Amino acid sequence: GSADIGVAGKDMIMECGSSGFYEPLDLQIARCRLMSAAPLNAKLDSQRLRVATKFVNIAKDYFSGLGRQVDIIKLNGALELAPQMGLCDCIVDIVDTGKTLQANGLYPRDLIAEISTRVIVNRASMKIKHDQVQALMRRLEQSVVSRQL
Repeated sequence: GSADIGVAGKDMIMECGSSGFYEPLDLQIARCRLMSAAPLNAKLDSQRLRVATKFVNIAKDYFSGLGRQVDIIKLNGALELAPQMGLCDCIVDIVDTGKTLQANGLYPRDLIAEISTRVIVNRASMKIKHDQVQALMRRLEQSVVSRQL
């Protein structure tokens, strides 16, 4: 609530919630995917999965939506090592090319979300400074469109 406008990745917006702001523009940069990944021959049909991730809320919501019971293990960094160390059955992480996963014997499984950088606007600022915010949004949107041409 202290800033009028900000820039954040869709992953952080999904993880932390968006109740205090609007998300009016996708800047179409830093594109990647939020995915589950596991060793190739992993048996993931067990009743309760152990999932390592730094995206605890997203993982809980995703697996809950699938009707899967999971134990979430919060880890930051080097998630690809967690299955090899026996800490988890699978991970949920950001994937760009997938090379890091493959280098660690993991393979992408389920696409959870497409991720990119977004403009966020404080709800109060959108009302109080509407004209200024809209003018900036138009300029940013023009930039996004011209970059795509």
